[in-house]
Amino acid sequence: MKKQFNRMRQLANQTVGRAEKTEVLSEDLLQVEKRLELVKQVSHSTHKKLTACLQGQQGVDADKRSKKLPLTTLAQCLMEGSAVLGDDSLLGKMLRLCGEAEDKLAQELIHFELQVERDVIEPLFVLAEVEIPNIQKQRKHLAKLVLDMDSSRTRWQQSAKSSGLASNLQPSGAKADALREEMEEAANRVEICRDQLSADMYNFVAKEVDYANYFQTLIEVQAEYHRKSLALLQNVLPQIKAQQEAWMEKPSFGKPLEEHLAVSGREIAFPVEACVTMLLECGMQEEGLFRVAPSASKLKKLKAALDCCVVDVQEYSADPHAIAGALKSYLRELPEPLMTFELYEEWIQASNILEQEKRLQALWGACEKLPKANYNNIRYLIKFLAKLTEYQDTNKMTPSNVAIVLGPNLLWPQADRNMTEMMTTVSLQIVGIIEPLIQHADWFFPGDIEFNVTGNYGSPMHVNHNANYSSMPSPDMDHADRRQHDQARRPLSVATDNMMLEFYKKDG
Repeated sequence: MKKQFNRMRQLANQTVGRAEKTEVLSEDLLQVEKRLELVKQVSHSTHKKLTACLQGQQGVDADKRSKKLPLTTLAQCLMEGSAVLGDDSLLGKMLRLCGEAEDKLAQELIHFELQVERDVIEPLFVLAEVEIPNIQKQRKHLAKLVLDMDSSRTRWQQSAKSSGLASNLQPSGAKADALREEMEEAANRVEICRDQLSADMYNFVAKEVDYANYFQTLIEVQAEYHRKSLALLQNVLPQIKAQQEAWMEKPSFGKPLEEHLAVSGREIAFPVEACVTMLLECGMQEEGLFRVAPSASKLKKLKAALDCCVVDVQEYSADPHAIAGALKSYLRELPEPLMTFELYEEWIQASNILEQEKRLQALWGACEKLPKANYNNIRYLIKFLAKLTEYQDTNKMTPSNVAIVLGPNLLWPQADRNMTEMMTTVSLQIVGIIEPLIQHADWFFPGDIEFNVTGNYGSPMHVNHNANYSSMPSPDMDHADRRQHDQARRPLSVATDNMMLEFYKKDG
């Protein structure tokens, strides 16, 4: 029994050994067989990663998919927030517009994912988990048939040897016929399976273009999705911007002057008019106005109120220093000084002129070059400061003192200047620019001025107390006409101004 078992194992080993030597596929098909496994691995990995990119639940319809989509949840949250805040608030309007946009984006995303799932993910799954495994399964089946064929051939050959026949003679008899028939049937099965496998392998090679098209489709679908999403966003952005621009309650601190004026439809910046008109009511005789520091909390509160265009005059009437501090903060926080970076050098050069009348003429020339918005606001402010200095015996704020504390908030160099130069310029030159503007406000800016432009405050009109100035243009003239009218204008002598002379004597 043991000998028979050993003999059977030896025969099996020989059979397997011979089967491994028999190869029924061509070299080209053997290369295809190796490629099959590589394509399967790549397709499986891509399918797995691509599936992980889906935000919706795979394999469900659009409605069920939408409910669990993060974008849908966000859209619902935004719409609920809009309902809570109401459309009468800017934030409520923004939430509604954004919520509607996010909901549309969610619908586009669902459509995109369904298309990717149908045209890319599912075909990749079929390729990696069905088509290639079927070919590999057929290859294994062929290997088994080849093994059977080699085994039947071996048995038939051994039958011939045991009959003592020469190698070129066929064994005869019923047993030999049965072995030969078995061998022929095995060979026939091998041939049929090989032909089928070869056809499938060649089809696989021929369809590589189709497989590659899956990835082209992915990019095309993505491109279409992003185009539609971009179109949705570009459509809603103008609506959002329109709501923002139509909303009048915009912050003014830290914003460009022209932007604030354009949004609010004003000529004089709101913080400037509000602070000036309040100071005219309650601060003109306050000692050290603009010099004494206000309460930090009061200043912060007033600035926030001015940013919202809501100011309680009665509340701040008892604290003029907070009002003055808010005005200084507004001027200092402008992205560009009221007297502009562009004219900075011209202002400084004008202040360096030794002859007084030429100096005033140069300052006037720089004034005339200011943009209209800046000109209107500096005119308004200088007229107010001139009125403030009329109370200098009480408030101790002479034109020089006002220029010292307010000058650095009206003109400063650009950030690329070093701090030493900036401080030197502030102390030696800017005061020499602002002080004469205040002293001769009615010469630089002729005509009366209504400080309470919007009529919200009960402040007086500034009256020109220096009507003896000659050749003055009408205050109603257009800014360009005023410049043309004054091209030949020369400053009248102001040598009798003792304060002016005293300042320049001190300044050397």
